[in-house]
Amino acid sequence: MQNKLAQIAKDTNLFLKIFIKKQKKTELISAMKYGLFPGGKKIRSKILLDIGTVFKIKYDILIVIGAAIECIHAYSLIHDDLPCMDNDSLRRGKPSTHIKFGESTAVLAGNSLLTMAFEILASSNLKIDQKAKVDLIQKLSESSGHIGIAGGQYLDLSFEKKKISKNKIIDMEIKKTGKLFSFCCVVPAIIKKKNNKEIKFFENIGANIGLLFQIADDLIDFRGSSKFAGKITGKDKKKGKATLISLLGYKNAIKYSNKIKSKIINDLDKYGLNSNSLNETLNYILTRNK
Repeated sequence: MQNKLAQIAKDTNLFLKIFIKKQKKTELISAMKYGLFPGGKKIRSKILLDIGTVFKIKYDILIVIGAAIECIHAYSLIHDDLPCMDNDSLRRGKPSTHIKFGESTAVLAGNSLLTMAFEILASSNLKIDQKAKVDLIQKLSESSGHIGIAGGQYLDLSFEKKKISKNKIIDMEIKKTGKLFSFCCVVPAIIKKKNNKEIKFFENIGANIGLLFQIADDLIDFRGSSKFAGKITGKDKKKGKATLISLLGYKNAIKYSNKIKSKIINDLDKYGLNSNSLNETLNYILTRNK
């Protein structure tokens, strides 16, 4: 698993470095690259490849789309860390982008990575037909904006120090984290021009994967050390964050995450997809310590 993630990270980062190098050099490039590289573990890109290879989508096509996804993810982390958001000074084992470059530069660098994602999808590097490109751009836009990442972050902040129901917490976490995973899962169905019912099926698979990932991330914050996590841990409880751990308790949150994982695998099995590779990724998500 680690070797697969390392190869995906190497190929994705290589594409991004070449793509950025071909662009006009500006004052924001340094901050953009700082927030983007070396990047995380590329779990979202691994999910994209898990589903994409089943549909026999070419590896190079998936790497290009994965690069766009990583730009969106990096933008969201840069903005999440800002003092007006979660106010985190450490990210991926180094000072957050706003600590290194200042708040205004971090905001603009995040904005630039957000827009660069769509530039990647629209570019000639992505060798799929134009209709599929437009559909991917539309779906990624939905995943990133007010009904996705941005909307989820708003709810996350507004729920602090309040008693929130389970359904509302799940809705918030699916928007904040699940929507981008939904995009990862639905990409192959869009490229292969599947019908709306099938696209919805894979969106739901991705939403559940995102929820699983968020619970695992919250468990790391609850139990993990900052040294291994690469970010400050224990902050959710201090800030009164609404999480499934705070609502259900540590052990029940683990039970719930295992239940979600079983549902994902069962749904894919019913669909007739070989889920061995995805199952490996899900196990990694649940057992990682950072």
